[in-house]
Amino acid sequence: MNIPNQSESFTSRSARYGVERKRKRRMRGVLLSVVSLVVVAALGAGFYVFNLQHNFNSKSNTLAINYTEEQQSLRPVKNPDDGSMNILMLGVDHADENEAESAALDGAVSQRSDSMMLVHIPEDRKQIYVMSLVRDMWVDVPGYGQHKLNAAVELGGVPLLMQTVEGLFDTKVDHVAMIDFAGFRELSTALGGVKVTNEIPFTANDTDYFYPEGEITLEGDRALRFVRERKSFSDGDYQRVKNQRTFLMAAVNQMLSNDTLTNPTKLYNIVDKVSPYLTFDSEFDAATMVGLGMQLKNVDTKNLEMFTMPTAGSSTSPDGQSIELASELAISQISEALQTDSMVKYLAENPPQ
Repeated sequence: MNIPNQSESFTSRSARYGVERKRKRRMRGVLLSVVSLVVVAALGAGFYVFNLQHNFNSKSNTLAINYTEEQQSLRPVKNPDDGSMNILMLGVDHADENEAESAALDGAVSQRSDSMMLVHIPEDRKQIYVMSLVRDMWVDVPGYGQHKLNAAVELGGVPLLMQTVEGLFDTKVDHVAMIDFAGFRELSTALGGVKVTNEIPFTANDTDYFYPEGEITLEGDRALRFVRERKSFSDGDYQRVKNQRTFLMAAVNQMLSNDTLTNPTKLYNIVDKVSPYLTFDSEFDAATMVGLGMQLKNVDTKNLEMFTMPTAGSSTSPDGQSIELASELAISQISEALQTDSMVKYLAENPPQ
């Protein structure tokens, strides 16, 4: 179908509000966000480990957000009394790409983000909300007109994507974090293996990695392949999502267990192994994370609310691209929730599909 005209657009968007999104995108976003959450927890709980912060700062990557004075003046202004935090989190998978070319996303590159999330941490620090943003959503990219959301990275790197998201919700983004999917391999190794219950036995495509049914321990490349594999299943991405969820919950529960949080050596290994796969803005350093981690010390997987921003259905762009229409209703409601730190109310009134 073609793009509806302006009057028809708003009608179709509200009518189709709440359309079900593909689970694979949501779960990929959840998995990537938890890697950063795990490191925050490690830094917060492991503040007593000598040189831990220095090790994190030296091994993780820093992203420069160099806005001009004019660009800064156009950014949303946050209420000084607003103690909530918004983090734009991006996931990239460099498995089949030129890492040297795609590693730095501070300007235009020949790559689009694999997944995008807006993480909202309320002022009371009792909950974490992870909202996946549909990468094919048709939005206004400042200076470039209408494009898919993830095209902002290709056109102007993370700074332009940050501008696009801030403009979409009229809400300031406090920090940016980027995670390479391969960090899961290192996380599983640092944890000494992740124990999961595998429901379907399979051999990963083009490998001799066999995953029997029942309880298995995943570590290193086997762990990474477990969460990536889809060709071995009749329902492809759907089983991959289930396996990712299985790995995710097991890894987080191991990470937040007393055996991990009270073990300085294990905490150090987690930060040491995973840090090279993480990139943060210059103000989101280890010291900031330690403070955040301490504030979130009572938060566990039960307090992690994950959902995908609703869209208004599929369509086709003027140049023939398959796109998702933005829901004006969802944008308005989520904007208000972010600005008033009332995400809990929004989700109560609009439960995820």
